[in-house]
Amino acid sequence: MRMLREMTKTPFYVLLHPFQGFWDLKYENKGRLRVALSMLLLLTVATILLRQYAGFVVNFNYPYDLNSINELQYIVLPFFLWCVANWSLTTLMDGEGKFKDIVMATGYALLPLILMRFGNVLISNIITTRESAFYYMIDSLSVLWFVWLLFIGTMTVHQYTVLKTIVTMLLTLVVMGIIMFLGLLFFSLLQEMIGFVVSIYNEISYRI
Repeated sequence: MRMLREMTKTPFYVLLHPFQGFWDLKYENKGRLRVALSMLLLLTVATILLRQYAGFVVNFNYPYDLNSINELQYIVLPFFLWCVANWSLTTLMDGEGKFKDIVMATGYALLPLILMRFGNVLISNIITTRESAFYYMIDSLSVLWFVWLLFIGTMTVHQYTVLKTIVTMLLTLVVMGIIMFLGLLFFSLLQEMIGFVVSIYNEISYRI
């Protein structure tokens, strides 16, 4: 019951009163890491349902080609990439937020996406082609609302000015790209090293 209250009261307060809400998360200790991670889980579920069960008017995915596990890389990976990149950057830019604060602020900011995507699953099955514009409008609104909450959360957690928050968010996207590039480079080199070792082992095995 307590977890249910945490999952509803504080996130919805942040949704409607973001400035005070994010302040309470950090400085009044009202934020919970488990709630933020639960929001991430709910967004994953909502996205999977939307991709698989959205009405044919707006759903152009082939159901048998969808893999729920693969959907995680488009939600969970960017979430933690953002948190790591933002924490790494703001550590050098005198940010006051800890990694836990960043995860909580980002997680609580996901609520508009969760609500809109669950809602769009229902709406998409009752609208006509002419009414599909409402579906896309709701989807765009949820993204804008999420970005707005993420902006306020970043500004509040790190105690930045508006301009510094905008610059920090843009630089965070750049750092995310750098991390992804280095990660791909590392795995590529690792794959080549493994292939080299395997080829040497096979060569030795044949000669023996």
